Amino acid sequence: MPPDASARPPATSPRTLVVAAGRPPRTQGAPVNPPVVLSSTYVSQGVPGPDELLYARIGTETWHPFEQALAELEGTPLPALVTGSGMAAIAAAFSLVPPGGRLVLPRHCYQVTIGHAHDLAQRSGVTVDLVDIDDTAAVLAAVAGGGERRPADLLWVESPTNPMLEVADLPALAAGAHAAGALVGVDNTFATPLVQRPFEHGADVVVHSVTKYLAGHSDVVLGAALATDPALHARLHDYRTVHGAVAGPFEVWLALRGLRTLALRVERAQANAAELARRLADHPGVAVVRHPSLPDDPGHERAARLMAGFGSILGVRPVGGRAAADAVVAAVRLWVPATSLGGVESSLERRRRFATESPTVPDDLLRLSVGIEDVEDLWRDLDAALRAV
Repeated sequence: MPPDASARPPATSPRTLVVAAGRPPRTQGAPVNPPVVLSSTYVSQGVPGPDELLYARIGTETWHPFEQALAELEGTPLPALVTGSGMAAIAAAFSLVPPGGRLVLPRHCYQVTIGHAHDLAQRSGVTVDLVDIDDTAAVLAAVAGGGERRPADLLWVESPTNPMLEVADLPALAAGAHAAGALVGVDNTFATPLVQRPFEHGADVVVHSVTKYLAGHSDVVLGAALATDPALHARLHDYRTVHGAVAGPFEVWLALRGLRTLALRVERAQANAAELARRLADHPGVAVVRHPSLPDDPGHERAARLMAGFGSILGVRPVGGRAAADAVVAAVRLWVPATSLGGVESSLERRRRFATESPTVPDDLLRLSVGIEDVEDLWRDLDAALRAV
């Protein structure tokens, strides 16, 4: 059974929930942390009850504390559904699009998300439309369809987008998509529920790559999907169960342990990112810097209005193009040249090194995931690399 959230005093701040949610019952002699249970199957005879543990592919007591904690953070009464990876969670969400249906998603979003959408197009006849997610009118026109195009079944949103950091008007998109009969799914990995809670803006489904900020230490690969509607939740749960997109208990326990420091990590990383963005905007070796904290950033107004922060991902295009970008990656000593993001360590990469990255992403764009190190150390390393180039 999931932990009983009503058994503890109410916590209204997400900064408190990350610490308090998903704890065992507070009884004399009880542990303060949930245990890891390593069992693939459970004692069972006769007809199992609706909440009975039966087989670990369906659910385990080690998943439940994390699933409950994330649900409380995102603001849904239904438990999150932890999955074996972020892509497993996205695949579960995309399974809501019927064969022959329509899927609208950002032109700039996680490259494997786009790849999976095109795979659905080939296998299931799903029509895929790529849009500029920060152009609200164009997005809603695509969702509405018209002519030979049926209305979309699912509008997929990243905000900010990966790696271009475009910010969507999520309330307007959700309202318009629902008016057209479409579901709205949001990948909330970049923002985390401490910075953005998509259900409050009308989302139907929210997913996370738990690998990133939620677990926070670059040591697990996990995902999660959430819904507020019981019917949608049941469909996502059935997809996870039937497709076997499940997580190991120890990895989920590690993710819950990582979640405990999420508020501290997000606060520090966002502050570091904003300070670095401010300095990079005036750096002679930088042609373009993107971060919603900058007053002249195209996403600043929306982020300030809709989010509780600006995130800790930067987009940087150095003077000198692709060769300069590769040289910066090679020159840094504290920043880690690596893909993925959201760990305590700062990392960077040139995104178009992947052939599958969107062709409209600039060839020289560096995506910087800012960690929790001392900002002066981060700046000295990055500044030296830019000046060396």
